[in-house]
Amino acid sequence: MKPAFISSTKPSQDELLEEKILDKMSHIIPRVSFNHIDNTTSAEKSKAKIINLKDKFCVGDNLTIQVDMFDYLGNRKTYGGDFIRARISNPKLGAGASGIIDDYNNGTYHVHFTLFWEGRVYISLLLYHPSEGVSALWKVRNEKFGLINFVGTFAHKEKQAKTECGFQLNTTEDKCEYKDERNTESFYCVRPQNMHCDSLTYLQSLNTDHSFLTKLEKELFNRDKIAHEIKGDFENIETTPCTDPSSSYQEPCRIGMGFPYPSGFFLNNLWRPVFCNLTIFPAEQIKTCLKGKLIYLMGDSTLRQWFLNLAQILKSLKNLDLHRSGLESMLLAIDMDQNIRLQWKKHSHPIVASHFYLVKDDAYISEEIDRLAGGPETVIAITLGQHFRPFPILLFIRRVISVRRAVEHLLLRSPKTKVIIKAENTREISTNVERFSDFYGFLQYMIVKDLFQDLNVGVVDAWDMTIASNSNNVHPSDSVVRNQINLLLSYIC
Repeated sequence: MKPAFISSTKPSQDELLEEKILDKMSHIIPRVSFNHIDNTTSAEKSKAKIINLKDKFCVGDNLTIQVDMFDYLGNRKTYGGDFIRARISNPKLGAGASGIIDDYNNGTYHVHFTLFWEGRVYISLLLYHPSEGVSALWKVRNEKFGLINFVGTFAHKEKQAKTECGFQLNTTEDKCEYKDERNTESFYCVRPQNMHCDSLTYLQSLNTDHSFLTKLEKELFNRDKIAHEIKGDFENIETTPCTDPSSSYQEPCRIGMGFPYPSGFFLNNLWRPVFCNLTIFPAEQIKTCLKGKLIYLMGDSTLRQWFLNLAQILKSLKNLDLHRSGLESMLLAIDMDQNIRLQWKKHSHPIVASHFYLVKDDAYISEEIDRLAGGPETVIAITLGQHFRPFPILLFIRRVISVRRAVEHLLLRSPKTKVIIKAENTREISTNVERFSDFYGFLQYMIVKDLFQDLNVGVVDAWDMTIASNSNNVHPSDSVVRNQINLLLSYIC
């Protein structure tokens, strides 16, 4: 399905890339329909079994589980596309890891786990959405805009006026266009009478009452239909150390090492990457590492958590009062003695928030990156995702491509700049599915990995980390955030 806002003129290089990515995503989505909820995948009726069970498992061994899907009537499913979340854990050990899922597109899946720790292993297979739900969500994700509305506040002297804003406005009224010429993106507001377009000061988003789902499709996303456990006759899996752990030496984490999946695991509530040796830095070492650094955090409030956590660790960082009202859109802290500058700034449209927020110094992340000289003392961390979930996916693809281009140019003019990509977090199961389902997040996660895999950047795989920790919170606990920051610091230091 081609979204309505693709240009009809001769496609540019970026537009061809957009189409390629969209086509790649389309090929992993099932095209299925149903006429009754009983004909959709049932976690309760589905079956799972270990297919490589043996008497003794060693740390580092692989465990493979076969999942066969059935509908509510007990009929074998003959197609794939179910959205499954796979995890192993041991709460007493503070251990957790994600699994890799192979979809054979016939109702059968193989789930592969690496047994990372010594001791008991508990297995969790969640049917997050049935394939019929995945198909419905993909359809609505590619519909027109309409799930979120924006209200802009214009200010002129003592006067204020509120008008409708958005990526598309169905109106004949005079409009203000806020355009990024390089990235062919535009955002619009109805222009108040006797006010200039530059007087737009605040924005606020509102959920609409609209839904692109049919009445039948909505039944798939009732709370009792989301994230159900697929039961299996799982034996008591215990692992023992069979090899000398010192033989698995890894080099320290550094920029450009790639990002396998799973990228690591938790043990003793500490994230351990599988591709590098993570260093844990005490506060004083962090201060020494960051001395002279300019650190720019660009994205959403999940990076704001990084800012707040770093500011809490480094007591010498002093927050500057930027005298802003409404939802925080920028934070700045400085350590004058160590010459450290730490800045967080939200990305530009869309920001989905119930509170109003300032837009006077708004800029797309690509524009922010283009303004930086870069250099060995410059660190940039970027995340995009959560606020894009309620909008057509091409908007997200287009934005990530523009960020990639900006990073390419930055690394050409200043190859010693450290760039870190933070994947998006998983979020609450209870959230509005049509707007914020983790299925959307999964698609966006794959797009980001695909677009940045060949660049010399570091990756903090927050998607993997939040699944492994079972956080289910768009703003995970301080423990999870600190583990994300540990990996960031390993790249920097």
